[in-house]
Amino acid sequence: MSSHEPQEAGPDLTQGVAITAFGENGLLQGHVDGEPVVLARVGDEIMAVGANCTHYGAPLAHGIVVGDTVRCPWHHACFSLRTGEAVNAPAFDPLARWKVVRKGDTVSVSDKLPAVSGNAASAETVSQAHPEKIVIVGGGAAGFAAAEMLRRRGFEGELAMISADADAPYDRPNLSKDYLAGTAEEAWIPLRSDEFYKENRIDLHLSTAIERIDTDKRTVIAEGGRAFGYDRLLLATGAEPIHLKIPGVDRGHVFVLRSLADSRAIIDNIQHAKSAVVLGAGFIGLEVAAALRSRDLAVHVVTQDSRPFEHILGPDLGDFIRAVHEEHGVSFHLDTTIGTINDKTVILTNGRELEADMVIIGVGVRPRVELASASGLTVDQGIVVNEYLETNVPGVFAAGDAARWYDVASDQSRRVEHWVVAQRQGQIAAENMLGLQRPFMSVPFFWSAHYDVTIRYTGYTRSWDDIEIEGSLAERDCIINYKIGGKVVAVAAIGRDAQSLACEASMGGEAA
Repeated sequence: MSSHEPQEAGPDLTQGVAITAFGENGLLQGHVDGEPVVLARVGDEIMAVGANCTHYGAPLAHGIVVGDTVRCPWHHACFSLRTGEAVNAPAFDPLARWKVVRKGDTVSVSDKLPAVSGNAASAETVSQAHPEKIVIVGGGAAGFAAAEMLRRRGFEGELAMISADADAPYDRPNLSKDYLAGTAEEAWIPLRSDEFYKENRIDLHLSTAIERIDTDKRTVIAEGGRAFGYDRLLLATGAEPIHLKIPGVDRGHVFVLRSLADSRAIIDNIQHAKSAVVLGAGFIGLEVAAALRSRDLAVHVVTQDSRPFEHILGPDLGDFIRAVHEEHGVSFHLDTTIGTINDKTVILTNGRELEADMVIIGVGVRPRVELASASGLTVDQGIVVNEYLETNVPGVFAAGDAARWYDVASDQSRRVEHWVVAQRQGQIAAENMLGLQRPFMSVPFFWSAHYDVTIRYTGYTRSWDDIEIEGSLAERDCIINYKIGGKVVAVAAIGRDAQSLACEASMGGEAA
């Protein structure tokens, strides 16, 4: 989804508006001196903040107010209405704030208020016994979010981020969406500029693999022997694509998609291709299919499943998404897989031969846990951490795709491969490394874009005993409730962004 430039809309708030002008969601879009501003009503209070989410520019007036926060309708970022702080990822930059004057049943907006520092933005105080050295292993969603939050919360010590990736932290979800489709500029992809790391004294080490961790000496040893001492350590090692043993899989026109380098390689190959076969009909596979169709390639999707997403989203939504792709020219080959990859074709196990100038394999990922396991950390389908994201070794934390955390709300351990979950875990891990002892309680959320259809999924379940559809799939206006024992444990929404936000708040025990 591309960024939207803020647009002047609604009344001039300096001239005053009536209280009765507020919508049912307690939000009112307007502008001040040409700058978009949204008024938010919290009880008897009225507050004014920037009208567009600082993540991708979504109009916050279409979101919801929860307590004294406003939630973004697109990707569920959360902002404090009192301070403007981006409380929960995927947004990191704060909203501007304005002074509100109320006279009777009329409110007006005047001067812009000064920014609140990150440390002052939090009502909580961190432990006085700050660590002096923190090392983050991994430069993905969780690693970046942790580094940013550490500095935001006033950590002044040494901070090193060590990443095997050649690129500084980037917007990974975009790699299979707009960036691959050619509608997102390269400049949009980095999460921050090089100057950000310098200004915030984040010692970023790219293309650097870790050899081992000595937890007794509290030292991380990189290849080549360089040692990084730490008082607190965060493992944000992420996940890696599953590589299949298919004859021909090592050919130069066969790709996986996980990194920015992977996406660039696919884009470079597109100019020489007319056809592509995508193995896997999960979210990445079908987003790739949509991106390649937007570049006019003939696209075949091959999957062992009987329908896309059936085990994740159920049969109705699976059939709907398949139909959306077929409307855009994608051909599906179900209940089969690739048997052999040749120079210009693939042979399926059902005997069908398909033209394939390119082959993209997207059959899932596995957590990177080898380093943790070799270091004496407990590993069980992920790096095992408690509700505070701390491992069995004191002072060593884990977050993101590699972490399997104890979820207090469900009283079970979970590992979820969602970008927003990874970012929010990185933020909580950072605060806990500073002594806040906050349990990770965020409700899982992700989004997936398929042409002009975006699915927003909130909650978590691997199974259900009932699916209830409110609205119409055909009209692309619905919310799908996944239930266990009559209780909604997850929802998938199309065209009902505010309702999806309300479900997230409800699942998190908050009142919208």
